[in-house]
Amino acid sequence: MMESLIEKAKVLVEALPYIRRFYNKTIVIKYGGSTMEEEGLKRGFALDVVLLKYIGLNPVVVHGGGPQIGEMLTRLGKKSEFVEGMRVTDRETMDVVEMVLVGKVNKEIVALINQQGGKAVGLSGKDGRLIIAKKLKLTRSAGKDKDPEVIDIGMVGEVKTIHPGVIESLEKENFIPVIAPVGVGEEGETYNINADLVAGKIASALKAEKLILLTDVEGVMDEKKQLIPTLDVKQARELISQKIISSGMIPKVNCCLKALEEGVNKTHIIDGTVEHAVLLEIFTDVGIGTQITREEI
Repeated sequence: MMESLIEKAKVLVEALPYIRRFYNKTIVIKYGGSTMEEEGLKRGFALDVVLLKYIGLNPVVVHGGGPQIGEMLTRLGKKSEFVEGMRVTDRETMDVVEMVLVGKVNKEIVALINQQGGKAVGLSGKDGRLIIAKKLKLTRSAGKDKDPEVIDIGMVGEVKTIHPGVIESLEKENFIPVIAPVGVGEEGETYNINADLVAGKIASALKAEKLILLTDVEGVMDEKKQLIPTLDVKQARELISQKIISSGMIPKVNCCLKALEEGVNKTHIIDGTVEHAVLLEIFTDVGIGTQITREEI
């Protein structure tokens, strides 16, 4: 019994330098994938976020919701179509995307955090003109000596500008912002935006201490499929050029690299299916995923 209590005390002592270092700093967390589907993981994530707030950090949550959108479209008899990993979003689909992300998923996350003792507030990019977006121009090679083919995937957007005032106001009042990745165009049109990209741009706008992307894998793997605990910008770019970083990990790593370039201090890609993954990555000496830094550590 006493040994167990001592071990708990050691965990707190190990966390102390990190608590001191990150006190009053902003941590942007992208929450999505299977971590949003299993009840135990959902509750654990909410507890992690509340704990961060209570010990003096400022967590900002940006969430996805692809599976939930797909499920709702299926119920409505509408087939999901993807081009290069992005959902083709006509106006009817955009209505469903906004309904699911803003009206359902966002409110569920807010409720979970509040149930654990936090003070969460749900936002979309339309609130306070938080996320100003423009239509994403997707191109594909048409062959040698030909102009690239332009592909219209509908109301899919990219971030043009972040106006972080509404987030900063909420942080000052000790609220936890929970943000749906829906942006607004200059003419008031609505855009569906990749949640990783939104999280990266919000972290940049807030000059966040950390950007954490929760995924369904351990992190970045080397050529032997072993986890790489730490990468700097140069190493990450080399691994992409060598095609060791490939497929769906490329946009996540590029998101981290862009955030670092725009002022975020450190970025992390971690396995959100590990219980209390966020706390383990921030407050332990070893961490559990891949951290990507500006310079070699």
